[in-house]
Amino acid sequence: MILVTGAGGKTGKAVVAALATQTEPVRVWVRHPEQMEGLTCATWIAGDMRDAPIWDAACKGVRAIYHICPNLHPQEVAISHLAVEAASRAGVAHFVYHSVLHPQTSSMPHHWRKLRSEELIFASGLPFTILQPCAYMQNVLAYWPSISARGVYPVPYSLDARLSLVDLRDVATVAARVLSEAGHAGAIYELAGPQPLSQTEVAALLAQALGRPMQAERVAWDGWEADARRRGMGDEAITTLLAMFRYYDRHGLIGNPNVLGWLLGRKPTTFADFVSSL
Repeated sequence: MILVTGAGGKTGKAVVAALATQTEPVRVWVRHPEQMEGLTCATWIAGDMRDAPIWDAACKGVRAIYHICPNLHPQEVAISHLAVEAASRAGVAHFVYHSVLHPQTSSMPHHWRKLRSEELIFASGLPFTILQPCAYMQNVLAYWPSISARGVYPVPYSLDARLSLVDLRDVATVAARVLSEAGHAGAIYELAGPQPLSQTEVAALLAQALGRPMQAERVAWDGWEADARRRGMGDEAITTLLAMFRYYDRHGLIGNPNVLGWLLGRKPTTFADFVSSL
């Protein structure tokens, strides 16, 4: 059996969908029972990942784990500790961790927590694989109301910042592969999309695919923060995301697509292909 934690989010749902083509049963862990809608699995469990006893129940009878911590969680390192301890007690044969591209960047707190979690996995003695995806192409869908209604792609960092956006479906395909076949133990795979696009280039590709004018527009950080607070975002998440925006503003987030292409057995999805599929 394969356990997928954090299965209620977009990453978890994509991984579970990719695993549906495999014959091995899947157990999913969601935060709330209502997140089970649309998930196909053999068994499921609901609860907070900080609750240590749930980990033992979740890992019982499990061969492999795909561990996704809740996004931007300030206690990710502590949760990772619970995960590897429970996996070790259960005799899990393969621990796959959903990390992030360039976790070494200490100026982005959520990246740094991923690196500390990777260290815990190394020290655990578990057979592991670590996937380090770049930001998803699907993230632009958060701005779809503005894109579709106003022809504006709003971005809270430099329009010149380049990101090697990756299709989440490609990441999920890779996750299913490393969970289902031998030969990936001890590997750390960077998963970057095929083009380090500026935000102006993203807007141009959106315009081409949608057949309408599109403009990238820089969003001021104070305006972004005020809107985030109106939407109920907490202080920790706001601080973490602003740190990420500052990093992107200066450095972008660029990776190489060769590993992703090798794992897929084909060329990674381009942003133009992604938008044309919407």
